[in-house]
Amino acid sequence: MPDNIKELRAALLQRREDLTGLSALSAGSRDAVELDQSRVGRLSRMDALQQQEMAKASESQRSQQVARIDAALARIASGDFGYCLDCGEEIAAKRLAVDPATPLCIDCASGR
Repeated sequence: MPDNIKELRAALLQRREDLTGLSALSAGSRDAVELDQSRVGRLSRMDALQQQEMAKASESQRSQQVARIDAALARIASGDFGYCLDCGEEIAAKRLAVDPATPLCIDCASGR
């Protein structure tokens, strides 16, 4: 397990909080688009639908990142943090510093 586990855990928790906050801020942009043609022109509706889809895609990415962070926090709690899920080798400290939620060593990640 890495020596700086407390710092990595704090970074994971902060990133999770940031992502949760962004999700809450952007909740309105994922709401249903009103399709009343008498109030909004066709191009405006198309633009609103496109923005809604982009907001949904961003939310999906945030959800995936939160899931990766939660999995990393669970590995910290179980004592398995810092070891590759594929080969079991230790993940390089520099790799964990860049992305503490990474579950794979560089060799296994490159092989995918």
